[in-house]
Amino acid sequence: MARIYARKRGKSGSKRPLRKTTPEWIDLRAKEVAKKVVELYERGYSTSEIGITLRDSHGVPSVALITGKKITEILKEKGIAREIPEDLQNLMRKALKIRKHLEANKKDNHTKRALQLTESKIRRLVKYYRREKVLPEEWRYKPEIAEFVMRG
Repeated sequence: MARIYARKRGKSGSKRPLRKTTPEWIDLRAKEVAKKVVELYERGYSTSEIGITLRDSHGVPSVALITGKKITEILKEKGIAREIPEDLQNLMRKALKIRKHLEANKKDNHTKRALQLTESKIRRLVKYYRREKVLPEEWRYKPEIAEFVMRG
């Protein structure tokens, strides 16, 4: 597949093996993995960092294989999940950094374009999350709100 904004093809990456059952070499049970997910989240890890930590330190290849739920689903059940998804939050953080850079460097046209592309990705992702009922229907992306959300 080609990239959205660049006229190039992306680099191929490795794929996770297709597996439907829990591997027999895993020591942890579903409740233990869920407990570990909540513990890592309370320590301040993001959902992607939790998955990487469980994979590298605890030998858990996939939380979804063992528990039958994704990390965000486990956190939602416990009532501690963030209201804004992590990927959207990361894009908003990136847009804020770009805006801060543009305040100091007003003639940086490459960065202006990067801001346009980043905010386009944000709007597209917001549209998806509203359609999937992850975000409320009236939720809109505004840079002022993004700055407030990132600080809070």
